[in-house]
Amino acid sequence: MFGSHLGDDGLVGRLLIVENVEPDNLDGCRPLSAPVDSSECWIMLVERGSCGFAEKVRNMQASGAVAVIVGDPWYDLPITMYASGDTSDVRIPSSFIARTEYNGLRDAALDTPDGRPLQVKLVRNEYYELPFLDVLFITILSPMLMMGFIYVLYRLRLRQHRLRDLAPTDFVNGLPVKIFYHSKYREGEPAECAICLDDFDDEDELRILPCKHQYHVKCIDRWLTTRKKFCPICKKNVCPSSESSPLISPRLRALV
Repeated sequence: MFGSHLGDDGLVGRLLIVENVEPDNLDGCRPLSAPVDSSECWIMLVERGSCGFAEKVRNMQASGAVAVIVGDPWYDLPITMYASGDTSDVRIPSSFIARTEYNGLRDAALDTPDGRPLQVKLVRNEYYELPFLDVLFITILSPMLMMGFIYVLYRLRLRQHRLRDLAPTDFVNGLPVKIFYHSKYREGEPAECAICLDDFDDEDELRILPCKHQYHVKCIDRWLTTRKKFCPICKKNVCPSSESSPLISPRLRALV
């Protein structure tokens, strides 16, 4: 997140383990006491330590490094090297490597065939070149996922409340049914369905609710199973008292 970025051709240089030059400065938290030979391109290897990433790179830049590799001695987790404050003075590239790569690079640098410093090449790694994706995920995708999760929970809770207001299909199918005939019609009995407002015709199937109100089977079944479990006329709950009622909470029902 600071310094220059590697070009398409990468960067070749000799690896210098700072610990080998100054054992008490393995984390690069201060510049080297003597600048390195400027006739070579030195890529300095420092250890993750008590100071910030930008401070390490800034110190090694002042010591003559063309690039810096920061190695993690503890964890095998790659991270993005962030820095606070103004880092415009950091002009060289830097890279972070996890524990396994750090230890492997140190071992290879200590066992070169010709005894000369190990030659290494830094190349662009798109995984580390895309911190924007991290920011995008944190600032946009994470809130969207959280809002989606909350919306799903809301819909589930809304569905639970809705189902609580409906009558079970098996219970509705068990309510009595009669066949309507004009010849058996009695004065004072309803002659039309209060839901669809159509007159009852001969051989119409009527569903009789516990409150004795009657409707077309298709009309009242749809009403009870998709809208409310109450009689459309008297608003009485058609389910037995053991069924939970949305109008009376269990605690109030117990008090009654």
